Amino acid sequence: MKRVLRTVLPVLMFVAILTPAAPANEPHPHIRAALESLRAAKRHLEEGAHDFHGHRVAALKHVDEAIAEAEICMREQ
Repeated sequence: MKRVLRTVLPVLMFVAILTPAAPANEPHPHIRAALESLRAAKRHLEEGAHDFHGHRVAALKHVDEAIAEAEICMREQ
């Protein structure tokens, strides 16, 4: 799991840096940016060549859960 995190976290940080700034009137710009990063991380994990003894699948599950929670945040005011 630590290897997966060491791979996923830099990807998330890189994507977050490249994410353009949100318009000033957007209600949850940080959550939107996090969702974009999580979806990119999910794509990277899905394209992985190895299973890492089930850790890649577990990481995908956690990313899916994080996406679901962030989507709930986006609906909140």
